[in-house]
Amino acid sequence: MSRQRLPYHAPDISALAKSLARQLDESSERPGHVEMLNLLARAVGFRNYQALRASHEAEARLVREPQPAEVVDFRRVEQWRRYFDDAGCLQRWPKKHSHREACLWVLWSRLPVRERWSEKAINQRLQAQEVLGDHLLLRRALVDGGWLARTEDGGEYWRIERRPPAELSALLAVLPACA
Repeated sequence: MSRQRLPYHAPDISALAKSLARQLDESSERPGHVEMLNLLARAVGFRNYQALRASHEAEARLVREPQPAEVVDFRRVEQWRRYFDDAGCLQRWPKKHSHREACLWVLWSRLPVRERWSEKAINQRLQAQEVLGDHLLLRRALVDGGWLARTEDGGEYWRIERRPPAELSALLAVLPACA
């Protein structure tokens, strides 16, 4: 039978020593191997050694394998960068749908989270991010694409949280914040 290594951590060594000393004082004879394991487990807050081992085994089952890093296609990032001027503002609307999505991701990422805006306020925020002169097109595209939601009457808008693609981080890294 192979022995499984079990890590042991005591957050406070002084409390560990006091707990062990108290438990040893309560014992009438020298503890054996299993009882010593139980003493150590109780000293860090577990019922016994089996509970400590079960907790570590459960932790190992719950810890997922690290996800592989997403690959960034910098050629695409370079293509998308061309739609923004030197100040980082959107200067032209792409013909390709995939390029439009990248531009909308940038606009979306610049909107504060957990805020609501009136139609006038969202228009002003979008106007500050573009120089192409069509903030209404951008607002519609953000709503239709699921980046923004609005009330039925269009009186309030808010950002929908989504997981951006890896390329967005690379694009934002090369774009200055449009002010």
